Amino acid sequence: MKGQSFLIDTHVHTSEVSPCGKVSAEEMVRYYKDAGYQGIIITDHYYDGYFELLGDQPWEAKVQKFLSGYRAALEEGERIGLHVMLGMELRFHESVEDYLVYGIDEDFLVENPELYKHTLESFKKLIDNHNILIFQAHPFRVGLKPADPDLLHGVEVFNGNPRHDSHNDLAYEFAAKNGLLMIAGSDAHQPQDVGRAGICLPHPICSARELVEYYREFKQVEIVINCEDTG
Repeated sequence: MKGQSFLIDTHVHTSEVSPCGKVSAEEMVRYYKDAGYQGIIITDHYYDGYFELLGDQPWEAKVQKFLSGYRAALEEGERIGLHVMLGMELRFHESVEDYLVYGIDEDFLVENPELYKHTLESFKKLIDNHNILIFQAHPFRVGLKPADPDLLHGVEVFNGNPRHDSHNDLAYEFAAKNGLLMIAGSDAHQPQDVGRAGICLPHPICSARELVEYYREFKQVEIVINCEDTG
């Protein structure tokens, strides 16, 4: 990774929040520190089933639970020297597609409850009033389809999850054809997923909001792939 200034994995899950996650937030941070990354973005799954399982409690309390993996990762990151930033992998009600969202914070999540009840179109209108970007995650996996490009800011053009064929070549072609921003991530759930992909910036950033600002100014980032393409 010689010459890379600030390497970030943009698609990382924690077992505290994502049901499919097999690695705790603290462990995940240590794995990424050992792998030579400078930052990670926690993108735990945000969907109706997760919040419904939390039962009958105030929405703000549910948000605190959703943020528990990110906060544990942030604490460990501050302790060992890895930047930890907040994102989410959002799935809308009655949909199977997933979207990586960057630029959110706790206030946005509290003030805009049950985001999964939106459609992609209504959510895009909502975030147009905020400094937030939405990227479709792995749009060409079996059973999924790419969204209307007018409703996206970008596409995950490389998803490193080794248990799925994400047809990354098709995702890249779709993004390039439609002039969409590009991002890459490991989609890390298990130890063997760590550090398979990411992006590299020429300088450090401290939050996903800063990443959004970088994309808005420069449009492109360096895509980093540390594994054989999974599809």
